[in-house]
Amino acid sequence: MCTNRVYSVLAGLLLLCGCATVPVTGRTQLMLVGDTQMVAMGSQAFQEVLSQEKKVEDPAVQQRVQTVGSRIARAAEEHLASLGQPIQYQWEFVALDNDEVVNAWCLPGGKVAVYSGLLKLVPTDDELAVVVSHEIAHAVSRHGNERMSQALLVELGGTALDTALAQRPEKTRSLYLQVFGVTANLGFLLPYSRQQEYEADHVGLILMARAGYDPAAALTFWEKLSAEGGPRVPEFLSTHPAPENRIAAIRALIPEANKYRPSGSSVSQVAPGPAVPVASPPGGGGPAPASSRPAPGPSPAPLSVPGPPPVHAPSLAPAPAPAR
Repeated sequence: MCTNRVYSVLAGLLLLCGCATVPVTGRTQLMLVGDTQMVAMGSQAFQEVLSQEKKVEDPAVQQRVQTVGSRIARAAEEHLASLGQPIQYQWEFVALDNDEVVNAWCLPGGKVAVYSGLLKLVPTDDELAVVVSHEIAHAVSRHGNERMSQALLVELGGTALDTALAQRPEKTRSLYLQVFGVTANLGFLLPYSRQQEYEADHVGLILMARAGYDPAAALTFWEKLSAEGGPRVPEFLSTHPAPENRIAAIRALIPEANKYRPSGSSVSQVAPGPAVPVASPPGGGGPAPASSRPAPGPSPAPLSVPGPPPVHAPSLAPAPAPAR
């Protein structure tokens, strides 16, 4: 079969070409593309998305995404540095106004977007941290580079990214957008593999814990998203983990993640204002009144880490593929 030939070529290239290692898990990755080109294309695509899609107007919502994202970004930098794999990203965080899109993504280089359709499902900062840390984990694990490497191999015969950009720029740019799915109306997405999804869950739990958020919120988030998603295809028919398997894996990883959580830390707050509804807790009672919510703490200093010169996710949408 053609698929078997592709896998054979992939295996051969893995031996002949440069490889990378996923932080935390240590898995070896096929890597045909470097960070410089990927970050440059990510910055360009991010600006294109911002020119086409509307931002959430409520400054409190934007500040919430910025605050949670910045804390997790700083934790990612610290954790990767401790593993001898430092990163230099130019972080940006934005909330996009589209209630029909239950989605979030992080492009290579640290460009992060969260859609309002997803924000409605995360009433606490702990749950928002689950989403943002998962997306950042995909980026720092270089899953996008790996996926782009595989796409270049299949679509362009293994052509190096810089050569593909020079010889077939439109095709390469289209491939990049397909790989990351950064537009809401894109019809064809190259999904992350189950292995990459589990890795992003694993790394993301550690990053959110280091940032002071509660990893146990991942259980409530994925259980809630599973209930929202309706019927799903069996896991063996999908590249994404079945919800029950993902939740079981996360539950097993929480004790490890909690080891990275600063003692006694809690930085989570309830989402501000009516723009992001607060769900009633189990057993009734309704959301806490505004006066009883924790007062907003000082926002961390914006992260601006020098990186490659600038030159725009996996989907968190319900079925058929579970969110990231």
